[in-house]
Amino acid sequence: MKLAVIGGTGLIGSQVVKNLNAAGHEAVPHSHSTGIDVISGQGLDEAVAGADVVVNLTNSPTFDDASPAFFQTSMDNLLAAARKGGVGHFVILSIVGVDQVPELDYYRAKTLQEDILAAGPIPYSIVRATQFMEFIDAVMSWTADNDTVRLPATPIQPIAAKDVADAVAKVAAGAPLGGIHNVAGPEVFLLDELGRITLSHKGDSRTVVTDPTAGMFAAVKSDVLTDTDAHLAPTHYADWLS
Repeated sequence: MKLAVIGGTGLIGSQVVKNLNAAGHEAVPHSHSTGIDVISGQGLDEAVAGADVVVNLTNSPTFDDASPAFFQTSMDNLLAAARKGGVGHFVILSIVGVDQVPELDYYRAKTLQEDILAAGPIPYSIVRATQFMEFIDAVMSWTADNDTVRLPATPIQPIAAKDVADAVAKVAAGAPLGGIHNVAGPEVFLLDELGRITLSHKGDSRTVVTDPTAGMFAAVKSDVLTDTDAHLAPTHYADWLS
């Protein structure tokens, strides 16, 4: 099959392209650096022309209240180009539990993206993944100083980006699901506990303080960002750290 991977040069996209090409498909990466613009629509018709599948891995440049407009415009433009090009399958990557955290602008924006796709004219698949292991350092940096890292005790189920890319590539190469495929890491941690494990591994002497008001994940209630019934990826956090 021929697949147009929009956002195909990023953390997930580059690995999705590699996986698909290794499996014998023709996956072509497209991004700002290759001359496309999902907001203006520049280059989209050409990018998806002749593609059997479009995989949209683009992301909003911000996590704030500007993110819904990004996903509305980018999805409208991509779906129009894909329909014009006769694309038969449209895939996006989303977040496990995304529709359960309306307090977060970015999560509302990703839910909007899912809704636009599901209501659109093209057979589709949504891959929802839990939080990436690669983002844990960034999450800690939001509420850190020289001595402490403040984190809520939010349950999360970290997954390696490699395993996310594997799942996206497999879904993209298959028949449209007309629904959602959840993928998750093999273990559930409390975020503050995960912070302590991470700092200890790095030899970082800072103290993790459990703070239910700290950072973006403070808005998350209960265990909605975990799914032990999802397809469980093989990479454990301790192995990823080492």
